[in-house]
Amino acid sequence: MRRLSVYPKPGTSLGNLGLLANEIQQEVENNTSDLVSELVDLSAGARIQAIRSLPVSCDERRTIRNRVISVKNSKTIFNVDCGQQVSRSFRRFGVNVASVRQRLVMWHGTLKDIGGRFGTSVLTYFLFLKWLLKFNLFSLIINFGFITIPQIVHAPNITNVTAFRGLELLTGVGYFNQTVLFYGGYNGEVIVSKPAYNMQLAYFFTIAAYLVLCGISLIYSMSRSFQKNFVLESGPVSGGAWRLLCSWDFSVVNEKAIQNNKNNLGIELKESLSERLQRKRTMAVSDWIKHVSLHLLAWLLSSGLAVGSCASIYFLGINQLKSNLNHDPKDLKAEASTLLLPVVVSLINLIVPLIFSLISRMESYSNPRAKIYISITRNVILKMSIVGILCYYWLNSVPMDVSCWESFVGQSVYRLLIIDFIFCLLGTFFGEFLRNVIGTKLIQSLGVPEFDIARNVLDLIYAQTLAWIGIYFSPLLPVMQVIKLFIIFYVKKISLSMNCQPPKHTGRAAQMQTVFIALLFFPSFVGALSMVAYTVWSLNPSKHCGPFQGLNTPFDIIIRWTNDIQKVPGTHWVWWIFENVLRSELFYYLITLILLVFTFFLWQITEGRKELIKSLRQQIVNEGKDKAFLLNKLQNTQKQRRQMTFRPPDFDQTAHFNSNWMNTLPLDR
Repeated sequence: MRRLSVYPKPGTSLGNLGLLANEIQQEVENNTSDLVSELVDLSAGARIQAIRSLPVSCDERRTIRNRVISVKNSKTIFNVDCGQQVSRSFRRFGVNVASVRQRLVMWHGTLKDIGGRFGTSVLTYFLFLKWLLKFNLFSLIINFGFITIPQIVHAPNITNVTAFRGLELLTGVGYFNQTVLFYGGYNGEVIVSKPAYNMQLAYFFTIAAYLVLCGISLIYSMSRSFQKNFVLESGPVSGGAWRLLCSWDFSVVNEKAIQNNKNNLGIELKESLSERLQRKRTMAVSDWIKHVSLHLLAWLLSSGLAVGSCASIYFLGINQLKSNLNHDPKDLKAEASTLLLPVVVSLINLIVPLIFSLISRMESYSNPRAKIYISITRNVILKMSIVGILCYYWLNSVPMDVSCWESFVGQSVYRLLIIDFIFCLLGTFFGEFLRNVIGTKLIQSLGVPEFDIARNVLDLIYAQTLAWIGIYFSPLLPVMQVIKLFIIFYVKKISLSMNCQPPKHTGRAAQMQTVFIALLFFPSFVGALSMVAYTVWSLNPSKHCGPFQGLNTPFDIIIRWTNDIQKVPGTHWVWWIFENVLRSELFYYLITLILLVFTFFLWQITEGRKELIKSLRQQIVNEGKDKAFLLNKLQNTQKQRRQMTFRPPDFDQTAHFNSNWMNTLPLDR
């Protein structure tokens, strides 16, 4: 291709070329025209590369490019290189779609603002809340689509309508008693259609599919987060140099948040150093006995508080059940008394953790992260113990005394969620707003309150556990949970920006998120799944309400369904799988064994990777030592050479006579 070689070289006069100025200008124009014609025939990429390689100025390249474009457009009506135009259009469309999708992501800008002002540790709470909101939205969609809408369209299961009095919004009884909000509002009739719609199978499989998908999602999220944040923890993440040079949160833009992030980084470095010192430090026997005694005393006190709280809740529930069996449904006072149990539960969840924090001060942990994890463990034990004793009360005492006991359990869970939501709002107002006013206006030594990430996340886990337990007894309970989480997000966001500061003592945000997901899976999800499974497999359903009335257990509908399928030609394999696989203990034993073997292999692979990382780190250390040794040797060698070069010669002051002085003369002499 031409390179515009007819341009005169710098320093060459026109007369020396033997050409006139007009002739040279004409030759340059002809050469440029030939170059443009050659560029027109090239592809887009080759044309751009050729124009860039021309030995001319940028203005001349731009002129040549414009001439090429004008020639291409003038040759035909349509652009010859339409592929480039189509590709550019698709790229622009993709960019616009990505931009629109980013704008449609819920709370995208708000979460970026929270992360920029308060750091990733506080952002972990809001991301966790958003994640739970997605769970409940999915549950709401499938329950409403496969259970509620067919029941409403077919025939609402309402025998007597009670006037709405307003108190039902808190208690869940009265007007809501036989609506589709609870188990008693559904019946097990087969909806006549083509094909027929079996409400019993729809109710069973919808709840089961949602719980299975939740379990798979939790296991996947927990494994990914654990592998990312804990498996490689013994690698470079654990080093102090990594924290100092590579752990800065660059999303922080607020000046106060930057200072808090610096403080957190300093605390992490101190924690790392204290952990290393604790490994090397040997404690005296008397100090060790005192240390262990304090911890045992603290755990005994916290365990005693948890046991006492559970016992009080159980006996209160028993007494309340006896008093509610004989009250008039239209008595507002008796209806309001049903709120006593959830109020007591919420008060225990509010007061006992404060006592736990006072107990932890007695232990005087030197490592703040250990203190945080111990506090989380005690609060989890308290909350899960309360949920466990409530489940025991619901599954053992309630079915014997209440006719439609499933709706009773659903209403109890509904009241617990409502009162917990009210206490959450009150805690935000009194615990954060008034605390900020007191700390900034009245007692300035208290300062601005910190945003307690662990306590707020444990409240979310507790509420989500109740929502999973109540999904069988109240299919539309996710409606309440979605509204609650949506309001809590904005309440906490406003309170955080107005009343709180980021926590000064916190673990790494990624590891805290992994711990929260693990707690959500076990004991929260596993416990809720166990209760629902026990209800479906073992308990007798109510005889006069609900979709499974008339059955010994709700699981009998699956047995009936498989027996009906067996009669259809070509479906014997479904019955064989159900009888010999799904109902066989050997199948679950083999599945458990396979999972254990798979987990063992993954653990071995992880250990091998950790050993490989250790060996690579040791190689890096050895390479650094070798380089340091070679640099020292090179510096010593250069220093010696420098001394040899610039050292003045040693002159001897004594006179010497050379006896062979004749040999030093030229030969011609």
